[in-house]
Amino acid sequence: MPTMTAAQRRAAEKADYDVFLAECPSRQLLDRLSDKWVTLVMVALERGPRRYSQLSRTIAGVSQKMLTQTLRTLERDGLVTRTVTASVPVTVTYELTDLGHSLQRVIHGLKDWAEAHMEDVLAARSTYDRQP
Repeated sequence: MPTMTAAQRRAAEKADYDVFLAECPSRQLLDRLSDKWVTLVMVALERGPRRYSQLSRTIAGVSQKMLTQTLRTLERDGLVTRTVTASVPVTVTYELTDLGHSLQRVIHGLKDWAEAHMEDVLAARSTYDRQP
């Protein structure tokens, strides 16, 4: 194994994705994936293609602006496809890509964990808030 200088080691480390580095693109992706609307849209799409209005009705509290932005960023990242069908009126559906499906187990696990442990979190919050 050849010896590397400190500069070469730093260059090699930058070539690998590392979310702890401020300029790493994987940090931007992690930030996006941790957004609540992304999680909810991804879970809503796990059952198959959905129209915008179906997603809007399914995800309580999401504004039109946030849903549109979320779908656009998911499409840009290759997690969702947008299909426009020429009809009257035009039909637009959103569907998970293979890449999006590969993320489903992780996102669904996070959703399930949050639902299963909410009582514990509420109890911890209550205990914390009672402290002087």
